[in-house]
Amino acid sequence: MKEHAKLMKVISSAGEIIGRKKLQKMIYIAKKVNLPFYEKYNFHFYGPYSEELTLRIEELCNLGFIHEVHEKKGGYFQYRYSLTDNGSEFLGHYDLDMPPLKDCILDLNEQSSRFLELVSTVLYFEGLAQEEVKEKVFTLKSKQRYTEEEVLEAYNYIEKIRGLVEEEPADQ
Repeated sequence: MKEHAKLMKVISSAGEIIGRKKLQKMIYIAKKVNLPFYEKYNFHFYGPYSEELTLRIEELCNLGFIHEVHEKKGGYFQYRYSLTDNGSEFLGHYDLDMPPLKDCILDLNEQSSRFLELVSTVLYFEGLAQEEVKEKVFTLKSKQRYTEEEVLEAYNYIEKIRGLVEEEPADQ
């Protein structure tokens, strides 16, 4: 249940996360900036995606620890995730040894899903030179029509988030 508890801590820190894609990207980015998340990710239509994460969230919903609301928004469904009272109680009794993550999670949660998709894609290919990463983004994400400026903004944001993780006080 340790990995489940970590996800509950993320949702608790965020208050509410709107969107499955956003949740996927937030956990992936947190993992890539050295927060202890171990879900396996593959590159998928919307960037890095973890089937493992999807199953854990489903299990937490089934246990009554996470509340999932899906609402119709135009032509698609949108999902909202929040911690239930049972989830808060469980988390309160669970000794979770994790680095502070609240500032990082709050900042990630303020970003759009579209931007987090770009940031996570840049991180997925971070072993490549910046020009090669841009080529990958422009090819694989052509429908998103990301600009050079947005890619640069993603690189700057990654540095900002890494800084938040390194600077956060230990009592969160």
